[in-house]
Amino acid sequence: MASRKFKYQRREDSSSTDHCCVPLCVASSKFNSVLSFHTFPVDEETRRKWIHSIRRERFNITSHTRVCSRHFISDDLIEPSTPKGRRLLRKGAVPTLFQWNGYSVAEPRRTGVWQRREDYTPVDEDPVPMDAQHLEHDYCSVPEPAAVDNALNQTEDLRKEVDRLRRQVEELSVSQRFCLGRFAASDDDVRFYTRFMTYSHLIAFWKLIEPASHNMIRVSRARATTIRSEAGTTGSAWGQSLQPIDEFFLFMVHLSVGLKQRDLAHRFNIHQSTVSRIITTWANFLYTVLGSVRIWMSEEEVKAHLPNEFQDYPDTQVLIDCTELRCQTPSSLLLQSEVFSTYKSHCTFKGLFGMAPHSAITFVSSLYAGSVRDK
Repeated sequence: MASRKFKYQRREDSSSTDHCCVPLCVASSKFNSVLSFHTFPVDEETRRKWIHSIRRERFNITSHTRVCSRHFISDDLIEPSTPKGRRLLRKGAVPTLFQWNGYSVAEPRRTGVWQRREDYTPVDEDPVPMDAQHLEHDYCSVPEPAAVDNALNQTEDLRKEVDRLRRQVEELSVSQRFCLGRFAASDDDVRFYTRFMTYSHLIAFWKLIEPASHNMIRVSRARATTIRSEAGTTGSAWGQSLQPIDEFFLFMVHLSVGLKQRDLAHRFNIHQSTVSRIITTWANFLYTVLGSVRIWMSEEEVKAHLPNEFQDYPDTQVLIDCTELRCQTPSSLLLQSEVFSTYKSHCTFKGLFGMAPHSAITFVSSLYAGSVRDK
């Protein structure tokens, strides 16, 4: 089939230039006064039909996105009543003429009910005796075309309803569970529960450590029998497991908010002993992974980022300070005397950290008992 040819001519009265967004179409309002250019419809269903028809599924539509009139059949176009009027589209019109189909409308694969009834040709049959017309069953009976169409339409409607309900159930399930997906749309909640600035920052960090998490050595894996017995005494709900990213989220909530293990067990709907194992596992894993990352900066790198406040001290490499982290009080009196800090009046661990002049952490020491002097 020969493709349609279009004659272009420059527009003299055009104050702006519109371009057709259909692939393989180079129509422009600047060089064609015959074509009209139409915006995407506001109706969501019709807009989806347009996007699917022009074969641009992942497409960002703006107020300047246009489709030219060469892709619509003549019945869909409403010609203006005056020479300076605008050509409009009929309601529900969808572009169907493209270069890949030769600018022609394909024949429908399935004919309508009345067309099939008109095409029906009766077959001459011998008369059937009256006593033989009683059927024992309807296995060979042919349903009416209208009944078939109604059944197909009902099936399609039911399928859409099932899909809608399935999505609704999934959304309700996520909104009721305490997991990372529940707070994905709120950077404020992500910052509160994890100390990451945004959800995007958290996902970026997760993508860095996720490949290594598959080789993670989990704590107390040999205690599966004990775990099952604990689950049997506290209810079947405790037997549920978490996805790796939700385990990481649990660990960050424990560090950032300081929630107790019993509280986390109720929030994540798992056993308290499972919470303890998750926290210990991820603490060891992140200590190994992050501890192997080289964070010390060379002298050239520090000078390249030296703030103006340190221009009089160009040799400054690192600023060091000591910090203390509170910990639980040991039951052993000997251990209490080792970790008790007279400065904090509590059991603590001490650590030394270094920071470059532009605030980047470049050194983190191991932790020491709180009784150790800063010097």
